[in-house]
Amino acid sequence: MTPPTIAPALAGGALIGVSASLLLMLTGRVAGVSGVVGGLLTTSADGRPEAERRGETAWRLAFVLGLLAGGVALFQYRPESFGSLEGSPVSPLLVALAGVLVGVGTTLGNGCTSGHGVCGLSRLSRRSVAATAVFMAVGMLVTFVVRHVAGAR
Repeated sequence: MTPPTIAPALAGGALIGVSASLLLMLTGRVAGVSGVVGGLLTTSADGRPEAERRGETAWRLAFVLGLLAGGVALFQYRPESFGSLEGSPVSPLLVALAGVLVGVGTTLGNGCTSGHGVCGLSRLSRRSVAATAVFMAVGMLVTFVVRHVAGAR
């Protein structure tokens, strides 16, 4: 990595760490995106959203809107960060399928990469170490298969 790319990566990592730590310290909740969004979408036995029943709708919505706003801001100021959709070897259908598979994986793994990889590892959770190892291994395997077996770039 060259110096111009190291500084933003370090700053981004530090901001993620500080944000996750503040959420844990102030609310006692882990900053796992799948859990935060799942709390907004899951309903309790009485049919109300789980977050509403627990009085957690406001911070969960703020979390999700902050993620979306960050993506929109990055796209406005650094659109090249998103790559080019024209000429992409990946179809929108394949991207949608990948999203569904990620959702299934986060359900099976009781969390996502942000919950296990960022928050769980920092708390030395054995379950998160195992989950993160599986995430990384499967990611490497899929990348190898897609690039070297299927021939996509």
